[in-house]
Amino acid sequence: MRILIVTAGSRGDVAPYTGLGRRLLDAGHQVAVAAHPPFAALVGGCGLEHRPVPGDPRGLVRELSRAASREEAQAALRAYTDGLADGVEEAAAGGADLLLTAFGPAPLSRTAGEALGVPVIGTYLAPSFTTREFPLPNARNAGDLGPEGNLAAGRDVLGRADRLFVGAVTRLRTRLGLPADPPTTVADIRPVIHGFSPSVVPRPADWPSWVEVPGYWWPARPDGWQPPAELVDFLRAGPPPVFLGFGSMAVGEGGRLSALVAAAVERAGVRAVLQAGWADLSGYGDDVLTVGDVPHDWLFPRTTAVVHHAGAGTTAAGLRAGVPAVAVPVMADQPFWAARLHELGVAPRPVPFQDLTAEALGDAITACLTEPSHRRRATELARGIAAEDGAAAVLAHIRSTVAG
Repeated sequence: MRILIVTAGSRGDVAPYTGLGRRLLDAGHQVAVAAHPPFAALVGGCGLEHRPVPGDPRGLVRELSRAASREEAQAALRAYTDGLADGVEEAAAGGADLLLTAFGPAPLSRTAGEALGVPVIGTYLAPSFTTREFPLPNARNAGDLGPEGNLAAGRDVLGRADRLFVGAVTRLRTRLGLPADPPTTVADIRPVIHGFSPSVVPRPADWPSWVEVPGYWWPARPDGWQPPAELVDFLRAGPPPVFLGFGSMAVGEGGRLSALVAAAVERAGVRAVLQAGWADLSGYGDDVLTVGDVPHDWLFPRTTAVVHHAGAGTTAAGLRAGVPAVAVPVMADQPFWAARLHELGVAPRPVPFQDLTAEALGDAITACLTEPSHRRRATELARGIAAEDGAAAVLAHIRSTVAG
């Protein structure tokens, strides 16, 4: 079967699908991943076909941060979503018997699947259906709002996601010669399989029966990858370091953040590996090393704690490694995952990015490392997560699709 995986966004929105794609490839399927051009090497290095989708997510973040008005921000978003629509259309036209879609481009994927006459399965990295049990990630208000408040917050999240793509979907339907039906929404896709652990977010009892939470699917390592010699030497030269990285966040704030992180590391008295990321973090000295992209499944087990922005993928990698965390959420779904880390007992209280100081970060690192329960709980969760196989649920649905 020819399977096309459609995703969009930063590296964290792409990497998990390389692991899922490799599992599908090993099962005998032909697999392509539609993603932005900067991730061609990541996808291709994992043995998967890359189909380019226009768009520069790093540039979009920069444009939105510099937008002088709501109109400028909306124009940037429209250009981005229209580019996604073009890319999804072209990627699907390259041939597919089945589409797997991330949450963001799901309305576009469903439209393309309708035009092609092929099924679409939702493969989402974060909770994406309203529930009385908690507000969805990206809710305007954090914390439990009560059953009705949680439902309302979830409806607001999904409504904003649908409105972001409604224009692009309408234009895509017209271009593909499809009826001008009401706009496709993320709730129109079924089944949906969530790629996170039920040990981290238990499946809500009020979700539809066709929505599953079987476990994570993990990023694949590029074929032939080897750790940089400088990193290996640094790890051997002393006790396990703390990892610090903000992923795709804080574009253009590298100078300020680097100085802040250096002071925090000195305050906590730890060795540190800094991941440059989109912020372009850097650090110097015998006890600090700056690296580029390094597979988290290799690096995190060699650290004593991980400090990160609480993106879904980085959060998962830290839990898989069984190391405690310090969460510094910036936006979107990050406050949700940061709160979960604290509630699960693997991290001290989150330090929101807008409140970040060297003192607050240094003290949080110290609290993370000196409270034994954080590491104990992280170890327990890692054991449970290791026993799960999220990709197997996707393979089971594909087998049933073929049989049907």
